[in-house]
Amino acid sequence: MKRTIMSLIGAAAALGAVTGVAAVAAPDGPRDGATKGGTRLPVERSALLCPPPTSSEVGDTTYTAFTPKGTGGKAGSQGTAGLLPAQPGKQQDGKQQDGKGKPPQDDKEKGGEQGAQADAQPVAPLKEPGTPVTASTDRADAPALVGAADGALAPGWTVQQTTSVAAGSGRGLLGLSCVAPDTDFWFPGVSTAKDRQDYVHLTNPDNTPAVVDLDLRGKDGPVQSASGENISVPPHATVPVLLSTLTGTPVQDAALHVTAREGRVGASVQAADAKLGGDWLPAAADPAPGLVLPGIPADATSVHLVAVAPGKADADLKMQLATPNGLITPAGLETLHVKSGMTTTADLKDLTKGEAGSLVLTPADGSTAPVTAALRVTRGQGDKQEMAFIPATRPVGQRATAADNREKGGTLSLVAPERGKDAKVTVTASAGSGGGTPVSKTYTVKGGSTLAVEPPRPQGLKGSYALTVTPEAGSGPVHAARTLALPQGGLPAFTVQTLPDDRGTVVVPTAGEDLSLLTK
Repeated sequence: MKRTIMSLIGAAAALGAVTGVAAVAAPDGPRDGATKGGTRLPVERSALLCPPPTSSEVGDTTYTAFTPKGTGGKAGSQGTAGLLPAQPGKQQDGKQQDGKGKPPQDDKEKGGEQGAQADAQPVAPLKEPGTPVTASTDRADAPALVGAADGALAPGWTVQQTTSVAAGSGRGLLGLSCVAPDTDFWFPGVSTAKDRQDYVHLTNPDNTPAVVDLDLRGKDGPVQSASGENISVPPHATVPVLLSTLTGTPVQDAALHVTAREGRVGASVQAADAKLGGDWLPAAADPAPGLVLPGIPADATSVHLVAVAPGKADADLKMQLATPNGLITPAGLETLHVKSGMTTTADLKDLTKGEAGSLVLTPADGSTAPVTAALRVTRGQGDKQEMAFIPATRPVGQRATAADNREKGGTLSLVAPERGKDAKVTVTASAGSGGGTPVSKTYTVKGGSTLAVEPPRPQGLKGSYALTVTPEAGSGPVHAARTLALPQGGLPAFTVQTLPDDRGTVVVPTAGEDLSLLTK
């Protein structure tokens, strides 16, 4: 009898473990939620990590936090959502840094920092779904932020970090959707060339240390570097690593692979170019045989592709541009061959020719090798150029969210990458952070095309607002990106954020009877 009871307890514990993981896992399954043997439910807890925004003395940063309405949560649980400062960790050169770039003097000072973190007020704490909350800072030593949301504020919780840097290296508009912790990230498009200064920021949200490996790939394959191994990220801390310290030889058009061998981290790359300004390079979608890179601006003056094949086989890709009128193949750029373990580039120049578009990469000649990729997009001419990055991104799935939208300067790009599979989506503009009434609009995107629109704005808008993109049931797959353009004098400052599924729901397995447990 005792053995039977213990078997039943073990089965219940195993089921509890499965549903507990499901509550925080990424839902990449079907949009209809009717997955066989499971039920789609709102997540109960979300975690996000925001890297330090800038070290510039002439930078201003706005954080915008938002949770969409209508996703539920535990009954009777309003929930909480906010971000707290992370502790500084050791840089790659081994010097301990505090928030002002100075080494701490002793353990007493460290204790003071930890106490200050414990007493810190949350940044952009939410009180209710449906209305964004903003916070701002002009500090050059603004810290990384570690945040969590639970209850009704957890499903789809999104935080946008937008920084305007007026001058110096990396000037321009830098935008990033704060990232969920994970164990594996790919960043095609990084560089250690002399005109670039790229940092990867590693932030640990947990109570135990994380150990991270950094692996660079170039056009000739892996770049050997012992200094990229066993990087320790203390609990609730952030560690910046200058990528040029990983190799003595400059590497242009590289791909960075971040792997947490212990624990988990949030990872984002901040790229600064001496001529093209700066922006954040988010992680690309997981390697796959086909990719979609949405949201190339209509007035792009240069589009540069970096792709990497991380597996053991070469990849062959067919390149197409999804225009407003359908899929076209750029002249002279019909296919792309990516060698195993190496990066390959393609200079696409001004391929959009005045029309917004999206790059669609599909397997050629039966290729099944996984790849991932990113675009560096440039607007402007001469010394008035500004760059942004568009990584390959997952489809919208259930719903996607862009947290920081202004009265002017926004463009929403929707692409249905498959011919004959139209996508129908509802785009909702939330209430403004200072007031306004939500507005929704429905768009149909023809299969194989990109639809670029000025997004709807709430009536009586005050402040900034959020956008949610929700595909209709039975719609074809759709990918999305939001461009935010905030010119700085004659500089066409802009940033692009791709909009993958916001992970607001997850499929929880359905429990069933298994009488065989009674005999085990």
